[in-house]
Amino acid sequence: MRTFIDLSIAIESGLPSDPPIMIPKIAYLDHASGAQSMQAFYPGLTAEDLPGGLGWAVELLEVSTHAGTHMDAPWHYHPTQDGGAPAMTIDRFPLEWAVGDGVKLDFTDRPDGYNITPADLKAKLEGIHYRLKEGDILLAQTGAAPFWGKPEYLVKGCGFGRDATLWIIDQGVHVVGTDAWSWDRPLPFQARDFEKSHDASLIWEGHFAGITKGYFQIEKLTNLDKLPATGFTFYCFPIKIKGASAGWIRAVAELQ
Repeated sequence: MRTFIDLSIAIESGLPSDPPIMIPKIAYLDHASGAQSMQAFYPGLTAEDLPGGLGWAVELLEVSTHAGTHMDAPWHYHPTQDGGAPAMTIDRFPLEWAVGDGVKLDFTDRPDGYNITPADLKAKLEGIHYRLKEGDILLAQTGAAPFWGKPEYLVKGCGFGRDATLWIIDQGVHVVGTDAWSWDRPLPFQARDFEKSHDASLIWEGHFAGITKGYFQIEKLTNLDKLPATGFTFYCFPIKIKGASAGWIRAVAELQ
């Protein structure tokens, strides 16, 4: 029997796990209102003509492409990638990259705001006796997931710096993912360090690494604690939105 693990959170209305401008809004139109709207499609229709006097249910969403479990495209980071080539938008995501051998690294031993380095990655991979290969999909369990749905989710978990991100891409990895709000460490930690040092290289450094080498990243994963370090296939097909910087995915792991 095949075993699948759902790694996606649901898009919910009003949850405070995003900045206010990005919090999804969902209007639920019930079956009673659906009976009324159906009259525009069927002239002469009355409620008595419908089962129980009820029609269709419909939801209307006001939602960012970065809400819920989603995949960022290189266009999100900058207009160019790979030394000046036009950055790929989410509708140009290569489908062959959507399925790959999953590798989960557990960074829950790192504090909130920690900036992951290549040395950290190499140590974690040595700990599970694994070497990354072309087409692997790397997932990071940062400790943020248990705080989903709460305001503190925005400042939970560790994240990836520029050097770590580029090192991963150099191993042949095209897609990465995290259970945190951002692939970078939480932005308030970056902002604090930038205020002290005025070092602009600290700003959104994991994302901006995609200017040098384009890659796709997944944010807001869940249930990574249910995965082994290796031995699973990861699926991550993004919704095809023309010219968009991101698209929602239903991230799923199939245990081997």
